[in-house]
Amino acid sequence: MKENAKASPQPAVLSLAQLLAEQPAAPPPGWIEPGLLPPSGILFVGGEPKVGKSLLVANLALALAAGKDRAGFTIPAPRRVLVCQFELPTPQFVSRLATMRRSLGAAADQNLLVDTRAGGNLLSAPQGLNHFLNAARQAAAEVIVLDPLYSTHDRDENDTRSMAALCQSLLRLRDASNAALIVVHHVRKSIGREEIGSAFRGSSALHAVGDSYLLLTRLSAHLAATVELRFQFRYAAASAPRLLQLDPQTLCFSAAGAAPARTAVARKKVEQEHVTQALTGLGRQARYNQLRQQVMERAACSKRTAQLAIGEACRQGLIVQVDGQYRLPL
Repeated sequence: MKENAKASPQPAVLSLAQLLAEQPAAPPPGWIEPGLLPPSGILFVGGEPKVGKSLLVANLALALAAGKDRAGFTIPAPRRVLVCQFELPTPQFVSRLATMRRSLGAAADQNLLVDTRAGGNLLSAPQGLNHFLNAARQAAAEVIVLDPLYSTHDRDENDTRSMAALCQSLLRLRDASNAALIVVHHVRKSIGREEIGSAFRGSSALHAVGDSYLLLTRLSAHLAATVELRFQFRYAAASAPRLLQLDPQTLCFSAAGAAPARTAVARKKVEQEHVTQALTGLGRQARYNQLRQQVMERAACSKRTAQLAIGEACRQGLIVQVDGQYRLPL
């Protein structure tokens, strides 16, 4: 046998006994604890515009690269982090990082890497995916930051099939690079107080690939520097909501305690006559958006509650849909 012969590859099919023998005695710690970023996981970070998503993710990237705890999160060990950001010119982004790193010194300098040619490359195209894979290999990245997701594709985020294809590109990037992903993404315009993962645009597809979801919300206009974090984890119970405070001088977030308890608000009940009366008021026939708006005005309810009421009225046969129009039965 030749000395330079390649070793035979490990078989793809293993017995339970073999798998148990390879299982570690204890699960490895997450790369951001508690539970925010598991090894080879995908974390989605979202929130309304200008709430501080990119600042927080830059804080976490620096903390990961330095192996230093930040903003109430535990970082067990330093990691190689590749940042692919599309919103700021590179000099401006570097200036932002320089401000944030003052509290860390040079601890993150060798482990934090920036893809200065990320702009214009699309994950949804083979050439673009290859660009990000090559950048990840060049950086020996253990974590890849994509900020924001919409700049990495040309798909319709309201189309489930298009988003599912994009999510497959995210999985290919993760698997081929063997890196965890932190993805900054936008949320829908109108979201419920308890929504987290489902608040992200294209959420039905994202739920198939995300391991954890972090949602930032601003408590009030009077507390612009304070944000609330809400969590959802695929494989574990979520952490309790917490507050972060942004220091505008250092651009660093710090823990600001637990989020205030929210009083549950009873959902406004919509009677079925509200739906039929709304349709009668519209001339006994209307398109869905017209009918929903009329129900909301008559019952003083939310859009979601009006939608549920219209669906129930259809199931009971109180109204019917024909050729995209809702009308009373003949």
